[in-house]
Order: sequence, then C-alpha cells, then structure tokens
Amino acid sequence: MQALIFAAGLGERMRPLTDVTPKPLLEVGGKPLIVWHLEKLAHLGIKDVVVNTSWLAEQFPGKLGDGSQWNLNIRYSEEPGSPLETGGGLLNAWNLLDVEQPMLAVNGDVWTDFDFAQLHLAHDDLAHLVMVPNPMHNPNGDFSLNDGRIESESDIPRDTFAGIGIYRYGILDQWRETVGDVAGVERDPPRFKLAPLLRKAMRGNRVSGQLHDGLWTDVGTPQRLSELDAQIRAAR
Repeated sequence: MQALIFAAGLGERMRPLTDVTPKPLLEVGGKPLIVWHLEKLAHLGIKDVVVNTSWLAEQFPGKLGDGSQWNLNIRYSEEPGSPLETGGGLLNAWNLLDVEQPMLAVNGDVWTDFDFAQLHLAHDDLAHLVMVPNPMHNPNGDFSLNDGRIESESDIPRDTFAGIGIYRYGILDQWRETVGDVAGVERDPPRFKLAPLLRKAMRGNRVSGQLHDGLWTDVGTPQRLSELDAQIRAAR
C-alpha cells in the first residue's frame, strides 16, 4: 500500500499560529501532528508516502526530509497558489505513485488513536472510510453508516468522516463529468473536491466504512490544539 497525507490547507482558523507554521507541523504531545501519522504509516510497513503542500510548503522538506528517519520514502506534491482540494490533491499525488495500488489517505490536521492496520478495502469497493461520532463542531455529521456500508442519502443518522480512508484509483474515473463545471477544474493540475466522487460511489454501493469510537480530534482551532496537547501529556 501507499499513502497520502493531506497537508496543503491554509489553516485560516488556526491563525495566528499558522501565519508562520503550516497546521500539520504544529506540535501536540511534543511532535508535529503530521509526524504522528508518519510513525503509524511506518509501523504499518508502508514505504511510499506523498505529502501534498501549499501554504508555507518549503517548511515540510526542512522538517521531514526524505522520510528516511522513519524508513519512509516521502515525496512532496506542491500545489502552488491555492490548494487543489481533496479531489485534485488526490489526483495530483497519484501521479507520483502507482495507480494499480490502493491509496491510504489521511488529513494532516487530525489526531487519533485509530490503528491504520484496521483499514481494509474489499475488491469491488472504491473506498473505505473511517467515521467517528459527531463532534460539537459538526453536529449533523457527513454520511450514514449502515451495516458496514456508507450512504450519502439515508434516513439513518449521520456520523462524521474522520479524514481517514483507503481509495482505489477508480474513484477518480470520470471525475470531470462528476464534479461539473466548478471553479478550478480548468487549472493544471485541476482543483476539485472528492465528496462528489464519493457520493457517486456510494450510490453504486461501492463504499464501505467503520466507526471509530476512540480518540479523534479535528485540530481546527488553537483551543482544540491546546486541549489535545494537554490531553496527550496528561495521558503520559
């Protein structure tokens, strides 16, 4: 397997911290958020990792190097100007890796005790997503988890997408037709969200999922960052 860490966000809600440091490089528990992911990926035996970057992109190679300290091979997918969103970022990153292999993708601004070894992608599925109970900042959730399948249009209460999943390259099939004429698709590389492609795959019953009821934080504000840091240090 190969992996992508989404690290290109602008971190606007984290200012002023992100005026000088990209959000995934902010520290909790004594190390950058992104390093927690890199350690998990290395423990899983993954070698090839892409980190997509945009805001303060030059800081990532300086901090992480080529990944050899974790026995990883890190490549950087720089997105100049503005970030390419999740869909464009995934497409651009896959150009650096093997389209025949599934991609484990994780948001660089989340922290969790979820074990990546629990992730499994069935042969006929295009994606497998990790869901979590709805946090206070997302009370209505994102998608419904129904007997191991993810649904976008359901009467079942929704959970929140944890920003952790496995994808096949086929999730990007006909992406242009699926996302429509949204701003950014004319760019090279294009800019578009992954959500419309996921919803299309869900309608075809090709997305599985699981609920993680352990620790998970979307580190979206300085307060959440501080609270998470205190939580990790207290646990030690």
